[in-house]
Amino acid sequence: MLFKRLLVITLLVVVAAGLVSYAKGYVLFQASMLLAYVIALVGLNLLTGYNGQISLGHGAFFAIGAYTVGILMDKADVSYVLAVPAAGVVSLVFGYAFGRPALKLQGLYLALATFTLGVVTPQLLKYKHLEPLTGGVGGIVLIKPDAPFGLPLNADQWLFVYALVVTGVMIWLARNLIESGSGRALRAIRDHEMAAESMGVDNRHYKSMAFGVSAAFTGVGGGLSALAVQFVSPDSFTMFLSISLLVGMVVGGVGTLWGAFFGAAFIMFVPSVAESISKDAAWGVYGVVLILFMFVLPGGVMGLLARLRRGTPVTG
Repeated sequence: MLFKRLLVITLLVVVAAGLVSYAKGYVLFQASMLLAYVIALVGLNLLTGYNGQISLGHGAFFAIGAYTVGILMDKADVSYVLAVPAAGVVSLVFGYAFGRPALKLQGLYLALATFTLGVVTPQLLKYKHLEPLTGGVGGIVLIKPDAPFGLPLNADQWLFVYALVVTGVMIWLARNLIESGSGRALRAIRDHEMAAESMGVDNRHYKSMAFGVSAAFTGVGGGLSALAVQFVSPDSFTMFLSISLLVGMVVGGVGTLWGAFFGAAFIMFVPSVAESISKDAAWGVYGVVLILFMFVLPGGVMGLLARLRRGTPVTG
């Protein structure tokens, strides 16, 4: 197992080094955005895959993270090095504040509550009394940070390297959380909430913290996306973003960490491919691709890889 992890990490480092050395600006932008989605999908998986709580509104926390970075850098002249972690902290507070009263909701009712969160957030960002902070419909323009310490990297290359480091740290934190006692408590609640409580697990605490930690990861992803795009506006965080995050998690594999890379790639590239096939019916093509994907790989990409390792025949 350790050898496989080292092999995967080595391959990722080689790919990353190749991108930094040879890729152009737009490719590096896409790679940075992909890593932002990876972090967000890891966060959503902590909530849904490992704790069993459904969220249709994680785009709201993605937006909160992006706006935290935008406001801190634009209004308070805070360095991006501090702004991105701050995005995680602010999103954690909002996630916990939402998750605590939502404890009484389960299944479809919780999904509807989070759906409302995803719908309302873009409208709140346009609220006239918040315009001095959020910029209203005009949003906030950011400047991509330059490489520090005189490193021979342009802004696009440095941002990708920075996003890669942040992604590595967040995945390491998620792995440690999952393998800790708290992670076992989260999975116990997912598998059987009543049995977990009878064994002494504080369901209220762990479910609330799962929402908070999940929101924190998603907020960090949103903060990185704000740096990559160099712009945040309410219309960038529509309900479709929340749905896309849920789709990406399912495509990669529910209850997995590495599946976030495959899910992020799906979010990034499949809509563009669908539009190239048919501009008039791009979302129709997207829907067909998604349906076929679910029939062929009901367990996601990581489920397929697990079956191949076991030698199990791949069937829908």
